Amino acid sequence: MLELDGLSRSFGRTAAVTGVSLQIERGAFVGIIGRSGAGKSTLLRLINRLVEPNAGRVVFDGLDITALHGRQLRQWRARAAMVFQQFNLIGRLDVLTNVLMGRLAAVPPWRSMLRWWPEQDQAIALGALEQFDIASLAAQRADHLSGGQQQRVAIARALVQEPDLILADEPTASLDPHNARVVMDALQRINKHFAITVICNLHSLDVARAYCDRLIGMAAGEIVFDDATSGLTDDMARALYGIASDGPGIEGAARPGQACFPAPVLGQAAA
Repeated sequence: MLELDGLSRSFGRTAAVTGVSLQIERGAFVGIIGRSGAGKSTLLRLINRLVEPNAGRVVFDGLDITALHGRQLRQWRARAAMVFQQFNLIGRLDVLTNVLMGRLAAVPPWRSMLRWWPEQDQAIALGALEQFDIASLAAQRADHLSGGQQQRVAIARALVQEPDLILADEPTASLDPHNARVVMDALQRINKHFAITVICNLHSLDVARAYCDRLIGMAAGEIVFDDATSGLTDDMARALYGIASDGPGIEGAARPGQACFPAPVLGQAAA
């Protein structure tokens, strides 16, 4: 179980996250929703310790994450893998090497610098690419791929870290509707097939309703909604976004409980 206990972070006089406390069960698929500036991205970075809290604790299975330093902190960041909106791939390197970067915590630094990756790690990386139907792209430069392909490479890189959590920060924001669905299918596949907890920041209520088991709504750095996806009413959606909840999503409008596209198919191939 992941526990956040009174977690807070301010930047100067601006409170980004204020007194957040919640528990997330292992294997959950949780969506964090709310307007831009609500504190969603900061919250994920606090969990991963990319941002340090001013107050409060992050605890995972009894381990106080906020007390970790050095090697133990690096190990936690491997266990809590990040997937970013802008992919964060090294464009001049091939796809396989980008995925192998997810194994950095498991190999000596000199091996990674010389790109002398153990055969076992190469097999793990190729297996991850096969999970998302892009193993044929292993030798291509990352910057020659489409946005959807690059994001799937980034998810494969996260998967080879063998994480307990995947923290996805607006993973579909830079993608067209088709590739957005493919990327969410990939995250759902990881969640369902490997029982890896996924915590995903999302702007679209339609996407959140289609994929997430639980939704956490944030406003001004605080949690204002925490319930099963079916519990998100129109009134709460308006309070979170200031608009009707049946506004445009990835592929048009959706009403409460209705996905904005057909039910996702695990492992669906796409460009």
